[in-house]
Amino acid sequence: MDMLIALLPALFLGSNSVITAKIDGKPSQGTLGTTIGAVMFAALVSLCYTVPNAGWAFAFDPRIWIVGLASGVFWTIGSFGQFSALKPLGVSMAMPISTAGQVVGNALLAATVLGQWRTLRVWIIGIIAIILVTAGAVLCSAKDTASDARRIDAKDMRFGLSMLLLSTAGFMLYFIFPNLMHHTGFIGDAVYDAPSGNGLYYMTAVILPQSVGQIAAALAIIVFVERDRTLILRRKTALNIITGLLWAVGNMLIFVSAANPHVGQAIATTFSQLGVIVSTYGGIAVLHEHKTKHQMVSILFGTVLIVAGAVLMSMYTTA
Repeated sequence: MDMLIALLPALFLGSNSVITAKIDGKPSQGTLGTTIGAVMFAALVSLCYTVPNAGWAFAFDPRIWIVGLASGVFWTIGSFGQFSALKPLGVSMAMPISTAGQVVGNALLAATVLGQWRTLRVWIIGIIAIILVTAGAVLCSAKDTASDARRIDAKDMRFGLSMLLLSTAGFMLYFIFPNLMHHTGFIGDAVYDAPSGNGLYYMTAVILPQSVGQIAAALAIIVFVERDRTLILRRKTALNIITGLLWAVGNMLIFVSAANPHVGQAIATTFSQLGVIVSTYGGIAVLHEHKTKHQMVSILFGTVLIVAGAVLMSMYTTA
């Protein structure tokens, strides 16, 4: 059951980018709409779960709010970068590249900084799993030189890749920050373990300030970067609230799994990136992104490698 819960975010997060691309708004509209949905869901979780079980003082602990706000800002940076790469690169190319960066970064940070991989055996198997998932993601984003393949000019490629680099950095910090602050002692054991001793209430309490940080940063991007406040009230921004609700469910499940000692940060984040399978095939089926026969073979083989890497990670890195 623990691993099943850890797998569910892939479905919610993978469909997120496809729906956002289908709505076809600006990156800032996709980011803001998503954060509005995230705030709605986080408020519901706080009022219906965290507060009744852990109390108002816990839900609004100042240190939890500092951690959550910072994590939310990091996510907004990651989301804006990812949405910015979707148009120049296409969903079925951008998302696998984004996945590869996040899998490597998050798994290694969890293994080294958080110390979740404690034996040589786990390190060897974990690295093999990362290589498999990364190789699969790269194959899923493979270009084709055939004349009928989707062409991306050099300028769009440079812009798309630079946005994905920014996105990867933001998402890595967003993922690891809540656990990192506990690891460094900023969040004490008494807070992290209260009241059930497994970090569950801490992780669910984090998502409300996290969503506030997300929406604040998203508004700042529209006001100071886009400089077009009318984007806030447009239809495409409102439609992206749907993606926000889907993302919020997946996000909560990631953090719950990361707090679970039978799963951990490395596995939770790696499993969440299996959403690349949903986004890749969704980009082809829903967005009608053209792929040649050669590309489809690469995508199918890449899918097999991604699944194999995830299974290896789940079976042998929990020791």
